[in-house]
Amino acid sequence: MSESAPGGNISRVVADGVYSGEQRSLWQDASRRFRRNWLAVGGLVVVFCFLIAALVGPHVSPYDFLEQNIVRAFQRPSEEHFLGTDDLGRDVFSRMLHGARTAALVAFFTTAISLLIGVLVGTWSGISGGRTDEFLMWISDLIQAMPGLLLVILINTTLRRPIINAFDTLYMQTRNPFYLNTLWLDYVLVFSALALIGWPGLARLIRGQVLSINEEDYVLAARAIGASEAHIMLRHVIPNALGPLVVAVTASMGGAVTLEAGLSFLGIGIQPPNASWGSMLEEGRRYWQIFPHLILIPAVTIGIVQVAFVFLGDGLNDALDPRRTT
Repeated sequence: MSESAPGGNISRVVADGVYSGEQRSLWQDASRRFRRNWLAVGGLVVVFCFLIAALVGPHVSPYDFLEQNIVRAFQRPSEEHFLGTDDLGRDVFSRMLHGARTAALVAFFTTAISLLIGVLVGTWSGISGGRTDEFLMWISDLIQAMPGLLLVILINTTLRRPIINAFDTLYMQTRNPFYLNTLWLDYVLVFSALALIGWPGLARLIRGQVLSINEEDYVLAARAIGASEAHIMLRHVIPNALGPLVVAVTASMGGAVTLEAGLSFLGIGIQPPNASWGSMLEEGRRYWQIFPHLILIPAVTIGIVQVAFVFLGDGLNDALDPRRTT
């Protein structure tokens, strides 16, 4: 179809949604498709606000999230306390901001570790083939066959106490105060446990993408004309594998937030005095019939963040798919 300007001059030619005379890169097309998906844009806004709250929230919180005042316990939302106070008189809004930092740390580091292991194992398995492929996928199947939540609980409950006892022994021997601070241990155990159950799915996804894309006609044609493997990977394999991988990564981040909250709710995740939305759920559970805001606020926040990551991942998948046209 053609469009003609006055005087008979053709201004542009439209063919299959691509304008001749207007050359756009993959990223420009992806950006245009993404902006048209209002659910994805909404998810991006929520995720952006979540990350901003995690970064600057603890520094601008109106109260110390550990400050207790029994006199002001169980206050409902007001101008003084935007989201009210809990059973110990702590400001709920300040604790939510610090809990956002915890959730963001868990989501980022857990996904980063899972992605690193998954990309290395999946690429190695897809390229090597043979017994190497079978062995790596056997390990992946073995981990995926285990109930993920139960495996995380097993790791946290069995490793935490021996590590603390070992640190106590080291402190008695060295008198180094570093061994008395085990607050970071909760984060390390959660990062490690969630990454352990997260990488097999990413590894299988990467392996499948490498195997399928390597057999496509355009990849075979590129090899036939002498294109290097690096060029093929950057030009063909990565752009076509990026969409599913982005969806998996964003879903993994949202899932990590939910899993961390679940572990903290059960009392084996991020423990006080560290702030966590899951521990806030557990604390508010005892008073939810009288003070429902103590459990509704963290529960609704976790749900919104989880759904936002899902919408963002689906939108990025649609936008980054090179086979789609504008």
